[in-house]
Amino acid sequence: MSTHHTAYFATGCFWGAERRFWQMDGVTQTRVGYMGGRTSNPTYKEVCSGSTNHAEVVKVEFDSSQISFEDLLVAFWQMHDPTTLNRQGNDIGTQYRSAIFFTSDEQESAAVRSKDIYQGELTKQGFDQITTEITQAPDYWDAEEYHQRYLEKNPNGYDCHATTGIAFPSTLLQN
Repeated sequence: MSTHHTAYFATGCFWGAERRFWQMDGVTQTRVGYMGGRTSNPTYKEVCSGSTNHAEVVKVEFDSSQISFEDLLVAFWQMHDPTTLNRQGNDIGTQYRSAIFFTSDEQESAAVRSKDIYQGELTKQGFDQITTEITQAPDYWDAEEYHQRYLEKNPNGYDCHATTGIAFPSTLLQN
């Protein structure tokens, strides 16, 4: 059985999210792109206009013998605020929505379970409902090359992430 898998996460602006994922042990490659829209091969300008309905996503390739999908989910929930609809911090629009695009039944059930666990923790802390979409992965379109590993090319670039500051109760995911 292959230990190489792909996951897709939308957490708002993809620059900072990509860096967080590429720094994780067991992640073998990251790319940024667009998913969940109405058109093929959209440009950044089209996506930012809001007319295509694509989300900015990070494509994460990982070795499951080194890192689990659940570990990626914990990072996903903690790296952005999943309770803000179509917004992360000052970035506003459908392209900044929170989403998990699953590629298998196992990923879907893990994503739903992790959402329920994190919602329980957020509710205890007085946060609103999670707005994250969890859907089957549609077509993925690579973003323009200048967006790939943007914060590696531009170390002082805009990281753009707002978080809840609430830790994911990781022990609950292992049960």
